[in-house]
Amino acid sequence: MAKELELKYGCNPNQKPSRIFMTEGELPIEVLNGKPGYINFLDALNSWQLVKELKEATGLPAAASFKHVSPAGAAVGLPLTDVLRKIYFTGDQPLSALACAYARARGADRMSSYGDFIALSDICDADTANLIHKEVSDGIIAPGYTAEALEILKSKRKGTYNIIQIDPSYVPAAIEHKQVYGITFEQGRNDLKIDAGLLEHMVTKNKDLPEAAKRDLILSLITLKYTQSNSVCYAKDGQVIGVGAGQQSRIHCTRLAGNKADVWYLRQHKKVLELPFREKIRRADRDNTIDVYISDDYMDVLADGMWEQFFTRKPEPLTREEKRAWLDTLTGVSLGSDAFFPFGDNIERAHKSGVAYIAQPGGSIRDDNVIETCDRYGIAMAFTGIRLFHH
Repeated sequence: MAKELELKYGCNPNQKPSRIFMTEGELPIEVLNGKPGYINFLDALNSWQLVKELKEATGLPAAASFKHVSPAGAAVGLPLTDVLRKIYFTGDQPLSALACAYARARGADRMSSYGDFIALSDICDADTANLIHKEVSDGIIAPGYTAEALEILKSKRKGTYNIIQIDPSYVPAAIEHKQVYGITFEQGRNDLKIDAGLLEHMVTKNKDLPEAAKRDLILSLITLKYTQSNSVCYAKDGQVIGVGAGQQSRIHCTRLAGNKADVWYLRQHKKVLELPFREKIRRADRDNTIDVYISDDYMDVLADGMWEQFFTRKPEPLTREEKRAWLDTLTGVSLGSDAFFPFGDNIERAHKSGVAYIAQPGGSIRDDNVIETCDRYGIAMAFTGIRLFHH
């Protein structure tokens, strides 16, 4: 391993020179293929921390799909249902637990995951590599690769796919630094451990937290720890289903993440599953078309005749009434927030997307209003007492 790596440029092509380096010792990473750039490494190192902690917290293989230093999705390796296999386009191929984790992470928000950077908690196997090979992705970081998986991944992007191997035993220094405008910032690394112990302070009338909800709340909180703040995360069945990141207002985070969770669930509607796509349509075009079909703009697309590019026949619209009726069947969703909810409007919006369990720091002067709103809908909420800002 090297002490430093020169990069083509920084965040933008005009930002030269660029490199990553260690002030002491060697880099804990090795580039096995490709030439990762500045943003690639930012995504790789943030996403690796997420999956490493998620594996430690749950004991399950974990995967993350990152874009611009925030997760588009993250998940643990639970088996896929037939419906999830269909909406994640995995086909009938065998799927290891790690492959299931990546399929779930990628499937949370397929539009945002286009061109993602992938992190895996475990050695990448052939099942996972075969899934990745079909997707548009910039690169991957993992603690290792089987020989077969490495050959599959090296064949992506005409042999230029970015493949990074990280030493899983690496522990960074307790103090971290960054520079902004020539000024150096210093702080203690955020090594806060997130586990079920943070969920013991239940403040609502409903204090029932099933084990699956605890797992999903831990997933959401660990995801938020590596998401640009402000941020809110919806999770269900061991996977993130909606992330609202980098918003200045908490309610905008909740709405953004909730809208993504709604799209994830609407993709499972019978009408969406039976859309008559033309053969050999590109995966990205199919994903974009599904989002347009689900959106309120679809009637305009029908009127313009654009459906002929993608479908063999004109599909029936998915009406607002049908969408609302389907979304009303979404239940058991967990929601994490990186800072307190200042108003009950966040709970009102979360309820519309099936949220039944919430973990947030607490500490707002309007906590009573937030708790009262949860009680109105029977939502169980824990105050964790910890903030998870990430910048």
